[in-house]
Amino acid sequence: MSTSFLLETYAKRLRLPAIKKFYKEMAHDAMERQIPYEDFLLALLEQEVLQRDVNQIASRTKQARFPSIKTMDQYDFSVTPTLNKPKVLQLSRCEYIEKAENVIFIGNSGTGKTHLSISLGMEACRHGYTIQFWTAAKLCNELMEAQSEKRLLQLENNG
Repeated sequence: MSTSFLLETYAKRLRLPAIKKFYKEMAHDAMERQIPYEDFLLALLEQEVLQRDVNQIASRTKQARFPSIKTMDQYDFSVTPTLNKPKVLQLSRCEYIEKAENVIFIGNSGTGKTHLSISLGMEACRHGYTIQFWTAAKLCNELMEAQSEKRLLQLENNG
């Protein structure tokens, strides 16, 4: 069996898909540039970690069930000039989650409440938090339905 085949087999068995995908290209590059073996190995492992981080963010984003993907960069702060931009940007660091603080956006239709909520949710996903996105209407409906079916505790435990 060839070394290449064994490397791919072991990478698959050890569940290292990024190493399996990138090792040939990175090994060739390391050889051409005469990169020390430890540096090559470090770069290869960094690629695996980076890919896992990307996959975890994508998974948490999917589980959150956002109605659309919005980021803080896309938000137009000029729409609501009274909004405290530094405070909103501070919220995007997700420190309020560690402090168990709530964030509530109140305002007229079209002022960006949903956009900001999704943006903060996306940032929470990037910071390693698992979240669920609920509109107020959907949450109220779910709570009323759970209450009528006597399953409020189940809803509380499972989200």
